[in-house]
Amino acid sequence: MEHLSNWYFLENSAIDLLLFATILVIGLVFKRLISNFFSKIVLRFFPDSSITIQDCVHLLRKPFELLVFWIFLYLAAQNLHIPESWHWVSIENFGIRYLMSKSFETTIIITTTWVIIRLMKVVILVAQVKWQGIEQKSKQQFIPFLNDLSLVFIIAGCAFVLLGRVFEVDVVALITGLGLGGLALALAARETLENLFASFTIFLDLPFVVGDSIQVGAITGDIEKIGFRSTRLRGNDGNLIVIPNRLLTSQSLENLSERDYRRAKFILTCDLNTSPEQINAAIQLITSGIIQEDLCRKKEPKVVFEGFGPYSLDISVMFFVETKDLAVYQQIKQRINMQILEILNQVKITLASSVSA
Repeated sequence: MEHLSNWYFLENSAIDLLLFATILVIGLVFKRLISNFFSKIVLRFFPDSSITIQDCVHLLRKPFELLVFWIFLYLAAQNLHIPESWHWVSIENFGIRYLMSKSFETTIIITTTWVIIRLMKVVILVAQVKWQGIEQKSKQQFIPFLNDLSLVFIIAGCAFVLLGRVFEVDVVALITGLGLGGLALALAARETLENLFASFTIFLDLPFVVGDSIQVGAITGDIEKIGFRSTRLRGNDGNLIVIPNRLLTSQSLENLSERDYRRAKFILTCDLNTSPEQINAAIQLITSGIIQEDLCRKKEPKVVFEGFGPYSLDISVMFFVETKDLAVYQQIKQRINMQILEILNQVKITLASSVSA
């Protein structure tokens, strides 16, 4: 031991170097064990959740192991001394030691922020597992919103800590200054703030949820995501439509998924030579054919002789399909249309056209 204490390298004794290496090795060896233990502690806060320890470890291992490594590196470095022959100025003055200290503080803050973000990811994962199923669809749409909102606050908090701790900025004065300049900022970002408040209105009022089919003006699509600024829809032709949230709350919106029935209405333009007997027979057969469909029985179809057109005798056909599914509605509508075509051939009715007239 006396021999080790008398051996020096860069003005550090062998004992100091040995302590540095020992602490660093302990950190490298036990960082995974400490990370797993931390994951188990986190999981205890969600006793009724369906997530496993593997899910929790997968999210927390890398950032927490990195944080443990920095902590052990700091503890190990306390045993080392900077050689006086290097002539480095004290840590309070600007120089290499000052830059190293600020760099290390920045690394610790960023790594801690990474751990907090991953903890929030665990909460989001628990919510996703807990809110599975169609009956929880209204809650599922909150998950992306909460994820984005938490990221904004966590990153903003990290930025303020960095400014105050590393760059030694008076954060209180900065926040006060931001408050005084808030009016100018609000005017400059008026549309962004309108979209943000509109998103809160959508979540509170719940005019639609993720998965619903809506129509806004001439735009129709299925809701894929409700975000801070905009809502994403998937159109019937597969294209992605992005609508600012303020437009969704400032105009009339039709939630197609909330209706119990889908209506079909069209006009059969019969030739002017069609007899009353043919029209009456067609009306009765079409009505009977529609009622035979199981999903068209609750609401009575309306098949009537509409009147006299310029080149035709018009039969109005209107029926209701008890479904929210567009595909089911289209299949039933196709079957009914084919039946109507067969009925018209059966009673020998020819459809008129303005060209032939």
